[in-house]
Amino acid sequence: MIPSVTFSGKFKSLITCSIIAFFVLSGVQLKAQTPEAEKNFQACKVCHNISGPKLIGPTLSGILDRRDKAWIYKFVRNSTEVVQSGDAYAVKIFEENNKIPMPPHNLTDAQIDDILAYINNGGKVAAEYIVAVPVSESEKLELELAAERALQEQKQADMQRDANRSFGTTFYITLALLLIVLIDLFGTKIIKSKLVHITVILISFFVIGEIMYKEAAALGRQQYYQPDQPIWFSHKVHATQNKIDCLYCHSTAESSRYAGIPPTNVCLNCHSQVRQGKITGTVEIDKIYKAVETNKPVEWIKVHNLPDHVFFSHAQHVKAGKLACADCHGDVTKMDVVMQVNDLSMGWCLDCHRKTEVQFANNAFYKTYEKLHEQMKNGEIKKVTADMVGGTDCMKCHY
Repeated sequence: MIPSVTFSGKFKSLITCSIIAFFVLSGVQLKAQTPEAEKNFQACKVCHNISGPKLIGPTLSGILDRRDKAWIYKFVRNSTEVVQSGDAYAVKIFEENNKIPMPPHNLTDAQIDDILAYINNGGKVAAEYIVAVPVSESEKLELELAAERALQEQKQADMQRDANRSFGTTFYITLALLLIVLIDLFGTKIIKSKLVHITVILISFFVIGEIMYKEAAALGRQQYYQPDQPIWFSHKVHATQNKIDCLYCHSTAESSRYAGIPPTNVCLNCHSQVRQGKITGTVEIDKIYKAVETNKPVEWIKVHNLPDHVFFSHAQHVKAGKLACADCHGDVTKMDVVMQVNDLSMGWCLDCHRKTEVQFANNAFYKTYEKLHEQMKNGEIKKVTADMVGGTDCMKCHY
């Protein structure tokens, strides 16, 4: 009897982690091991070690003699179909791994071969793709200074965030003091010296005016905004310590306006096995299970917000513009709690557009800019910045 691949159960249907490598195998000598394989392997590494202890799925080393490549291609692209066909080996693997289905993967034969080569090479890119760049003493010093500046900027951001939090209290205290002085000046007359009244009034007007100006200038902006989330989630733990790629959770950043917030099934790819954190114990992870059991999504609080009249596309900046996440969001991989580092004002965006060089050559997104391509070919210009392709046009960002 052919087993039925279902998505029942609290957690089994929520596992979408790739188990590609467990089923890939070939005795053929592979020649790839390119950087693309390393990128494609990110989905696998969340659940598998190439060597070492078993994670959610089995260790990948020593499993290159399981099946032929034709079988691998079919299984990677549609594992459910292979299992439901009654294939004995596929059914066996499906049963041994708690009936966790693997979602279909849109990979070519060459890409699958590339991943196989990457695994066969111990999780390393082939030597011909690795370029050793010598670093001079001056460059080392520059890197150290850059790191020190980044640390200082982070400290300054912390101080600014704390200062912003105290503005409300300062405003109300100053306003109350002003009212008391005005009542005394025109009514109770407890303080006899008018100089005291005038001094307090002037200082109060100055403080209130400065706060009002700062708040008015920041209207619609929320630099240093750092809300408490419904679940304590540390990017430092996930992205830095566990090396989880940004696109594994924010999978739509290259193809959509929004980077996207991962649903609970993505969390459970790991946390179906990892039930306790070193910092938070079981309390925070249990909140994920509660969300699944009650069928209520986790209400994450959006940190980076833009005004409604502003158009911004992650796909255009990440896929076409080749920007790194940290360029706009700061080094999120070092944050236990995400904070908006930049003010995301129009001036900040325009400055970035004027100085950021577009990866213009060999980028299909910019192939219609024939005049700029001709100018680069003739040596009239050496680089193309975002403002040269419309990055400062009003209608590019505003409806």
